Amino acid sequence: MAKQATEMLKGTLEGIVLALLSGRAAYGYEITAWLRDKGFAEIAEGTVYALLLRIEQRGLVDVEKVPSEKGPPRKVYTLNAAGREQLTEFWSNWNFLSERIQELRLRNAPEQHRKD
Repeated sequence: MAKQATEMLKGTLEGIVLALLSGRAAYGYEITAWLRDKGFAEIAEGTVYALLLRIEQRGLVDVEKVPSEKGPPRKVYTLNAAGREQLTEFWSNWNFLSERIQELRLRNAPEQHRKD
Protein backbone atom coordinates (compact mmCIF):
# COMPACT_ATOMS: atom_id res chain seq x y z
CA MET A 1 0.00 0.00 0.00
CA ALA A 2 1.37 3.41 -0.94
CA LYS A 3 2.30 5.86 1.81
CA GLN A 4 -0.57 8.19 0.88
CA ALA A 5 -3.11 5.36 1.03
CA THR A 6 -1.68 4.24 4.38
CA GLU A 7 -2.07 7.74 5.81
CA MET A 8 -5.63 8.00 4.50
CA LEU A 9 -6.47 4.63 6.03
CA LYS A 10 -5.14 5.73 9.43
CA GLY A 11 -7.62 8.59 9.38
CA THR A 12 -10.57 6.33 8.62
CA LEU A 13 -9.68 3.08 10.38
CA GLU A 14 -11.70 3.88 13.49
CA GLY A 15 -14.82 4.44 11.40
CA ILE A 16 -14.17 1.25 9.45
CA VAL A 17 -13.87 -0.78 12.66
CA LEU A 18 -16.96 0.84 14.15
CA ALA A 19 -18.86 0.01 10.96
CA LEU A 20 -17.72 -3.60 11.18
CA LEU A 21 -18.81 -3.80 14.82
CA SER A 22 -22.19 -2.29 13.97
CA GLY A 23 -22.98 -5.52 12.14
CA ARG A 24 -21.72 -7.98 14.72
CA ALA A 25 -19.55 -8.43 17.79
CA ALA A 26 -15.96 -9.44 17.10
CA TYR A 27 -12.60 -9.92 18.75
CA GLY A 28 -9.35 -8.33 17.68
CA TYR A 29 -7.98 -11.09 15.48
CA GLU A 30 -11.34 -11.43 13.68
CA ILE A 31 -11.31 -7.72 12.90
CA THR A 32 -7.73 -7.89 11.62
CA ALA A 33 -8.56 -10.93 9.46
CA TRP A 34 -11.66 -9.21 8.05
CA LEU A 35 -9.64 -6.10 7.17
CA ARG A 36 -7.02 -8.22 5.44
CA ASP A 37 -9.70 -10.15 3.55
CA LYS A 38 -11.06 -6.82 2.30
CA GLY A 39 -7.68 -5.82 0.90
CA PHE A 40 -6.11 -4.00 3.82
CA ALA A 41 -3.28 -6.54 3.90
CA GLU A 42 -0.66 -4.29 5.45
CA ILE A 43 -2.57 -3.46 8.62
CA ALA A 44 -0.65 -4.77 11.59
CA GLU A 45 -2.46 -6.56 14.39
CA GLY A 46 -0.87 -4.10 16.80
CA THR A 47 -2.56 -1.21 15.01
CA VAL A 48 -5.97 -2.85 15.37
CA TYR A 49 -5.42 -3.73 19.05
CA ALA A 50 -4.27 -0.17 19.84
CA LEU A 51 -7.38 1.18 18.11
CA LEU A 52 -9.62 -1.23 20.02
CA LEU A 53 -8.05 -0.09 23.29
CA ARG A 54 -8.69 3.56 22.38
CA ILE A 55 -12.34 3.02 21.46
CA GLU A 56 -12.82 0.95 24.61
CA GLN A 57 -11.32 3.73 26.75
CA ARG A 58 -13.57 6.27 25.02
CA GLY A 59 -16.63 4.17 25.90
CA LEU A 60 -17.65 3.40 22.29
CA VAL A 61 -17.79 -0.38 22.76
CA ASP A 62 -18.82 -2.88 25.36
CA VAL A 63 -16.28 -5.60 26.06
CA GLU A 64 -16.95 -9.14 27.18
CA LYS A 65 -14.24 -11.65 28.00
CA VAL A 66 -15.12 -14.96 26.38
CA PRO A 67 -13.24 -18.19 27.17
CA SER A 68 -10.97 -19.40 24.41
CA GLU A 69 -10.08 -23.00 23.63
CA LYS A 70 -6.49 -21.88 23.27
CA GLY A 71 -4.89 -19.35 25.55
CA PRO A 72 -6.43 -16.56 27.61
CA PRO A 73 -10.02 -15.37 27.25
CA ARG A 74 -10.78 -13.25 24.20
CA LYS A 75 -12.09 -9.72 24.47
CA VAL A 76 -15.20 -9.52 22.30
CA TYR A 77 -16.19 -5.99 21.29
CA THR A 78 -19.78 -4.88 20.72
CA LEU A 79 -20.76 -1.43 19.51
CA ASN A 80 -22.83 0.41 22.12
CA ALA A 81 -25.03 3.52 21.88
CA ALA A 82 -22.07 5.92 22.13
CA GLY A 83 -20.29 3.95 19.43
CA ARG A 84 -23.35 4.09 17.19
CA GLU A 85 -23.45 7.89 17.65
CA GLN A 86 -19.76 8.08 16.77
CA LEU A 87 -20.35 5.92 13.69
CA THR A 88 -23.22 8.17 12.59
CA GLU A 89 -20.90 11.17 12.92
CA PHE A 90 -18.18 9.31 10.98
CA TRP A 91 -20.58 8.59 8.09
CA SER A 92 -21.74 12.22 8.08
CA ASN A 93 -18.15 13.44 7.90
CA TRP A 94 -17.31 10.80 5.31
CA ASN A 95 -20.21 11.89 3.09
CA PHE A 96 -19.26 15.55 3.39
CA LEU A 97 -15.61 14.91 2.54
CA SER A 98 -16.25 12.45 -0.26
CA GLU A 99 -18.76 14.81 -1.91
CA ARG A 100 -16.30 17.74 -1.74
CA ILE A 101 -13.45 15.58 -3.07
CA GLN A 102 -15.64 14.30 -5.91
CA GLU A 103 -16.61 17.89 -6.78
CA LEU A 104 -12.94 18.88 -6.87
CA ARG A 105 -12.02 15.89 -8.98
CA LEU A 106 -14.76 16.52 -11.52
CA ARG A 107 -14.26 20.28 -11.64
CA ASN A 108 -10.55 19.85 -12.32
CA ALA A 109 -10.89 16.93 -14.73
CA PRO A 110 -10.25 17.44 -18.44
CA GLU A 111 -13.41 18.25 -20.40
CA GLN A 112 -13.77 14.76 -21.92
CA HIS A 113 -13.94 13.19 -18.45
CA ARG A 114 -16.53 15.48 -16.90
CA LYS A 115 -19.94 14.11 -16.04
CA ASP A 116 -22.66 16.73 -16.12
